[in-house]
Amino acid sequence: MHVLLVEDDSVLADGLSRILQGHGMLVEVVADGLQADQALQRGQFAVAVLDIGLPGIDGFEVVRRLRARGSATPVLLLTARDAVEDRVRGLETGADDYLVKPFATAELVARIRALARRNTPTPTVLALGQLSLDTSARRARIGERPLELSVREWAVLEYLLQHAARVVSKQQIIDAILPWGDDLTLNAVEVYVSRLRLKLLDAGIAIRTIRGFGYMLEPAA
Repeated sequence: MHVLLVEDDSVLADGLSRILQGHGMLVEVVADGLQADQALQRGQFAVAVLDIGLPGIDGFEVVRRLRARGSATPVLLLTARDAVEDRVRGLETGADDYLVKPFATAELVARIRALARRNTPTPTVLALGQLSLDTSARRARIGERPLELSVREWAVLEYLLQHAARVVSKQQIIDAILPWGDDLTLNAVEVYVSRLRLKLLDAGIAIRTIRGFGYMLEPAA
C-alpha cells in the first residue's frame, strides 16, 4: 500500500513513517502543502495522510485542489484542532476522515487501512446462498423477495459478504463501515449481527460466531 504522509514536524514525520513501514506500507514523506500537491499530481497513492497546518498551502487547500482535479484518492486529515467547524470544513472540502492529535498510532494504522479498503473496487452484485446485494442500486433480495435493511444493517452485511468465508473481528467491521469515527460500540455490532441473523433465516447462509475472533459469513450447513 502506497501512502503519502504530509507532515512538517520532521521528528513526528520520521516516527510515523517508520511505524507505517513496519505495517507493510510504502511511505512517501513531504513537508509542506505545495510538495504535497505536486506529489498527488504525479503519483498514485492508496491514501494521503495530511496535516492541516502546513507551510505554503494548508491541508484544506491541498484537498480542495485534489478534488478539483477529479481525484478520488482517500484523504485522512491530521490536526491539533478539535473545533467542530474545522472538522466540518475538512470533510466538506473533500477529506474522508479526520484524526485529532495526539492519537494512538494503532488507530492511525486502522483508519488508513479502512480508507484503502473502502476505495478498493467491489463487485456491483454480491451474492451467497439465496442472498444477493446490488451495491449500485442498494437493493437486497433473498431469492425473489426484497429484504429490508437499515443503513447500518446493510453496511455490516455488505462487509461480511465482501469477506465471506473469512473471519472478521467486530473492530474490523467498525473500522470499515464508519467513515468519520461515528459512535459505534462492539456491543452495537453484536446487536446488528443478531438482527441480520433473524432476517437471513431462509437465505441459505449463516453468520457464525468464532469465539474470541469475530464472525464468518458462510453457506448454511
